[in-house]
Amino acid sequence: MHILYITPYTPNRIRVRSFEFLRTLAARGHQVTLGALWAADEEQRDLEALRDLGIGVTARPLRRPRTLANSLAALAGPAPLQAHYAWHPGLAAALAETVRAQPVDVIHVEHLRGARYGLYLAERLAAQGQTIPIVWDSVDCISHLFRQAAQQSSSRASRLLTAFELRRTAPYERFLLGQFDHTLVTSPVDRAALLALWGDAAQGRASPKIDVLPQGVDLDYFCPTEEERLPSTLVLSGKMSYHANVTAARWLVYEIMPQVWRTRPEMDVWIVGKDPTPGVRALAEERSPGSGRVLVTGTVPDLRPYLRQATLAVVPVPYGAGIQIKVLEAMACATPVVASPQAVSALSTAGGQEVVVAEDAVGFVQAIVRLLDDPAQRRRLAQAGRAYVERHHAWASCTARLEAVYRDRTAEEERSPLVRV
Repeated sequence: MHILYITPYTPNRIRVRSFEFLRTLAARGHQVTLGALWAADEEQRDLEALRDLGIGVTARPLRRPRTLANSLAALAGPAPLQAHYAWHPGLAAALAETVRAQPVDVIHVEHLRGARYGLYLAERLAAQGQTIPIVWDSVDCISHLFRQAAQQSSSRASRLLTAFELRRTAPYERFLLGQFDHTLVTSPVDRAALLALWGDAAQGRASPKIDVLPQGVDLDYFCPTEEERLPSTLVLSGKMSYHANVTAARWLVYEIMPQVWRTRPEMDVWIVGKDPTPGVRALAEERSPGSGRVLVTGTVPDLRPYLRQATLAVVPVPYGAGIQIKVLEAMACATPVVASPQAVSALSTAGGQEVVVAEDAVGFVQAIVRLLDDPAQRRRLAQAGRAYVERHHAWASCTARLEAVYRDRTAEEERSPLVRV
């Protein structure tokens, strides 16, 4: 099968969903062509690594002047800024040429930011009398995420921006559901949110095909070692410019840790992830003498040493969408996890057996202190967490489910070409 896979960014170990699907599909014998955008020199190296795996790559640069121009242009219309942010006419033309020049069995478009490329190709194909099934991997329901962020983000600017975008994003996501052959999301919560959008204005139309395709984790890469864990160390990982992670980091340091430090003044906190905002960096500078150390790393070449050495991973995200990959990666490294309900709402974990769930700051404090005092319980959590991701989140099984979607769509296309609504 020849798969044209389009992403509005460069797939890599941070943007792990597309990265793992691409390399696993190629390893399973498919011809894969990637259409992508890059913004930094290191991302060009990421693209070269994909080429080395036998993946065809068509890429264009997405520089700040273009994203600003795209965002300003979006203000004149009803679509959200996200829909225009990653648009590059050169990439769109190159993708259209790929479809014209060689047989393509299925087109896979990732994220709301990439959806415009799918719409463009659908329009071109219709004008030429061609039909190729297009699968839109929404990943998350963005309006569901923005609805939470507009109320709960610790950043006033983030609350204002997401409230502004929400008014545009909800109707746009509803529109997109009617344009593509199949929609994918990472969790049942996001599927329900998208179906609710559709139901608001369905007017008798058939429900769109939306399937849950969960995030996976590289179980060979993220794995436990015999390395000794450091005592009294907590780790929070993630991209630290993302508003939900910023809110989580601030909540951890300002609300949870002061209560932990009263009885465990030696506790260290590692905040690990790229692009920390000034507010996140300040968390490392504002600790009072005698309290535990807060380390804000910024970009690290390898996340695994932090996960493998920490006593516990903490994920106090107050809102979110999809699956929190930081939870899966910690569990895969056999690091015990304490998480908010929002962080594990997409998982089928059972009653504290694989992860400890804390409802509020007091709950986090109690769980952290209890686990610090109970090495046997930490070992049980570590083993159960690793077993859980092995059962439910191996990329091979996730990719097999994606292949089944492709086969269903291509078979459906052969039986009855899609009439778009």
